[in-house]
Amino acid sequence: MTMCKSVQFLCGNILKKSYFFNYHKCLFSSSPLFPGAKTTWTEQLEFTEKNSYHPIPVYRVMDRQGNILNSNEDPKLSTATIIKMYKDMSLLNIMDKILYESQRQGRISFYMTNHGEEATHIGSAAALNNDDVVYGQYREVGVLIWRGFTLQQFVDQCYGNKDDAGKGRQMPVHYGSKELNFITISSPLGTQMPQAVGSAYALRGKNNVVICYFGDGAASEGDAHAAFNFAATLDCPVILFCRNNGYAISTPVEEQYRGDGIASRGPSYGIHTLRVDGNDVFAVYNATKKAKEVALSENKPVLIEALTYRVGDHSTSDDSSAYRSPEEVTLWATNDYPTNKLRYYMETRGLWSKEEEEKWAQQARKDVLTAFNAGEKKLKPKWTEMFDEVRQQQEMVEHVKKYKDYYPVEKFENI
Repeated sequence: MTMCKSVQFLCGNILKKSYFFNYHKCLFSSSPLFPGAKTTWTEQLEFTEKNSYHPIPVYRVMDRQGNILNSNEDPKLSTATIIKMYKDMSLLNIMDKILYESQRQGRISFYMTNHGEEATHIGSAAALNNDDVVYGQYREVGVLIWRGFTLQQFVDQCYGNKDDAGKGRQMPVHYGSKELNFITISSPLGTQMPQAVGSAYALRGKNNVVICYFGDGAASEGDAHAAFNFAATLDCPVILFCRNNGYAISTPVEEQYRGDGIASRGPSYGIHTLRVDGNDVFAVYNATKKAKEVALSENKPVLIEALTYRVGDHSTSDDSSAYRSPEEVTLWATNDYPTNKLRYYMETRGLWSKEEEEKWAQQARKDVLTAFNAGEKKLKPKWTEMFDEVRQQQEMVEHVKKYKDYYPVEKFENI
């Protein structure tokens, strides 16, 4: 019996054993079938580099003047939804301005604005349900506004007063809401990414997804790569949403990576990937809606890279004029600002007028100031609440009691 016939006989009798079947397949295939690679042969020795293929295109629905470029891509949202999008985006602008100034006046310790990135928040939030779980980084305030987090809750958290749900234990802008399925924000960069993937793994087979927001800087953390790989190999229904705003604090993207942005990492991990205009709220909405459909129907992760621009400083601890020119900021703020783009769209369709704009701006500012004044007058939490619901205190008590000979504590019986 020849070698070929021996292998055929072996595969025919043990077809269900994948090892022998794949071995048989390798012998008679003209393509390489090495484990872990799906490719072709070549006899030309050459590097594969970023110029070997076209960059991933940026999906958009509107131009800079708010005109729909392809009517088939118009999400055709209701007038009420569009107006809510605009109001939430502009309300975020006003709240940011007031709370930023309050930090400069010494009233709160820290703040981060969202100027220029409002469409990434509102467009993605509008495409999801409140049952979908959100892991934010620290610049996703619009998602909470969309879901119903109140102005008073924002102010109370920033002031760390007695009505702050976190009891004053967190830095300002570290929001969270169990009722709105918004996981409390953490200060360490990138930690939310593998956590989000783990949550999505637990949600497989249910009708919900997890969305995890992160910046271009966080994408350089090891946690990002672990999250990408686990999401892909474990088939997790998670939307990995990158806000690529051009800067990781003071480090521009040109100094962060040499490849084609963050989106190019998706295919290399086997993840469905979309790149969108992050200043186009309709494009972000469509992309997030599509990502959720795929994540639910296929139990697969989706990576979205929303290209945008951070108009404000990174935080109140940052002075961006030290690493970028005022002309650059002005260019983005005047030519491609997401809130302006949506307003142009609304005005050309008769959905919004200058009179409505003035009336809304006055009302929004009044609402923010009302919450601000109320929050500032509230007392701080009782200092003992620092230890409430904190397991470490009880563990320490038990430890000291167990090893009391090593801890000469006065009045030990009162511990």
